[in-house]
Amino acid sequence: MSEPASAFGARLRARFPEAAIETAEPRGEVTIEVGATAWHDTCRALRDEFGFEQLMDLSGVDYLGYGTDEWDTDVSSEGFSRGVEGKGPGRFAWGQRPSAESDTGEIPWQRPQRRFAAVVHLLSLQHNQRVRVRCFAENDDLPVVASVTDLWAGANWFEREAFDLYGIIFEGHPDLRRILTDYGFVGHPFRKDFPLIGNVEVRYDAEKQRVVYEPVTSVEPRVLVPRVIRDDARYKTAAGEGADLKPAGSGRAQRSLPTSSPDIGKPTANPTEAKS
Repeated sequence: MSEPASAFGARLRARFPEAAIETAEPRGEVTIEVGATAWHDTCRALRDEFGFEQLMDLSGVDYLGYGTDEWDTDVSSEGFSRGVEGKGPGRFAWGQRPSAESDTGEIPWQRPQRRFAAVVHLLSLQHNQRVRVRCFAENDDLPVVASVTDLWAGANWFEREAFDLYGIIFEGHPDLRRILTDYGFVGHPFRKDFPLIGNVEVRYDAEKQRVVYEPVTSVEPRVLVPRVIRDDARYKTAAGEGADLKPAGSGRAQRSLPTSSPDIGKPTANPTEAKS
């Protein structure tokens, strides 16, 4: 049986006093966030001292636009507005960049203080325990974190994937090169400032008798589902809708049963009669 998340988090806090420990209850998910300088040493300690012998996953994250939405999500009886403000992540054409300022001067999203992060998910088979370790790169222009391929050999392709898609450089990787995109690909497609329509389009040139790459011209950026962040607002929505309802007695009359009727809640003796 695995150790409770609260007890495991307490042990992590005692061992890594400079790290930020988060425990999500009741799911029992534990996250430890460390700086780039302590990233490799922390991962080594988790493997050697805490028994996390298996790396399940390693990925990159781009927090540009994180925690913001594009819709007005205030609760009202009229629902949500459909106005999209600014050119958020993915909502811009080739040669443009995301804009945090809309036509009205409002800023729907803020640039994060630290943008790129590397995240690993570790598993301890002997303790039946999992932990997530996150590290933010110190420089957004050139995000660099230490490679953990010397600790877990399986991190090799995961780090190449994060380098290819996010541009995170893993210092000390034995063969850091692209793994998913084509040869000569420019940019990192999973970055939030990379257009969803791409930067170039491919076509066959009959005169040159070869495939050529050109800037995107025939594709318009379309995001059909705006980003919306909202919690469970069923009760607030009901209250907002109820505020606009007409007073009782106005408009069309409604049929109702008295709550004191002795027949309410009693089962029908004959099911056939209930259907007729």
